[in-house]
Amino acid sequence: MVVGSTGYIGKFVVKELVRRGFNVTAIARERSGIRGKNSKEETLEMLSGANVCFSDVTNLESLEKSIENLGMSVDVVVSCLASRSGGVKDSWLIDYEATKNSLLAETKKDKGFTYSIVRPTAFFKSLAGQVELVKDGKPYVMFGDGKLCACKPISEPDLASFIADCVLSQELINKILPIGGPGDALTPLEQGEMLFRLAGKEPKFLKVPIQIMDFAIGVLDFLVKIFPSLEDAAEFGKIGRYYAAESMLIWDPETGEYDAEKTPSYGNDTLEEFFKRVLEEGMSGQELGEQTIF
Repeated sequence: MVVGSTGYIGKFVVKELVRRGFNVTAIARERSGIRGKNSKEETLEMLSGANVCFSDVTNLESLEKSIENLGMSVDVVVSCLASRSGGVKDSWLIDYEATKNSLLAETKKDKGFTYSIVRPTAFFKSLAGQVELVKDGKPYVMFGDGKLCACKPISEPDLASFIADCVLSQELINKILPIGGPGDALTPLEQGEMLFRLAGKEPKFLKVPIQIMDFAIGVLDFLVKIFPSLEDAAEFGKIGRYYAAESMLIWDPETGEYDAEKTPSYGNDTLEEFFKRVLEEGMSGQELGEQTIF
């Protein structure tokens, strides 16, 4: 059973599990996608090969009834749920409550369960927000000198394949599994240089002091006390600050640094190939949703 089956990663996970011959049940909303743009028919087409069950993962009773009506047992739950907005209340409702419901709906029938927690270091699409800017000859925006952080991004198909591996591999159970794509870790500066080179443009960078974000966060935290409606804006600022300055790599407590060498790599798809494709074909299928910063 896959929950979050119509999301950015979920739909690839469903496709990969079906390809490997699993009997897949995909839980989906009747209006799926960003702001519910997909109809029931479009969702069924997207999840072709899987048994599609329309239900509400935020309502445990409703989810339990939906699963019961399927008349089948569930051996594995794969959760690809994630808040679309990243807001405080929405994150709690989806990342916590809905994920918990998905587990409770099945595991309470058993005495226990094994788990695999997959932590991709970065998605390709999360690094593609400035592709159009670069194509238009505008500067690439980065914080500080562009070397404050680094990541090893992984493609959707490669990540889906790794998640599918977790279903049967004894070596991957009861573990937290950071995973990145192939190749070296890349800083924002290196990502920008790659984009300009592939686009055939002269590199132009706009360096934004990270202290500007610290100031903005401080102002928003103060304003939230007066205007509670700004709670999400303050949260987005903190999330943005984290991604701007912290590497999406394994933290080595012994050295007190992020370690690219210790961050596992998986798959074959590279960021360079992805950038080439979106420069030529655009961002179709890679919608950045409601969390877009640039």
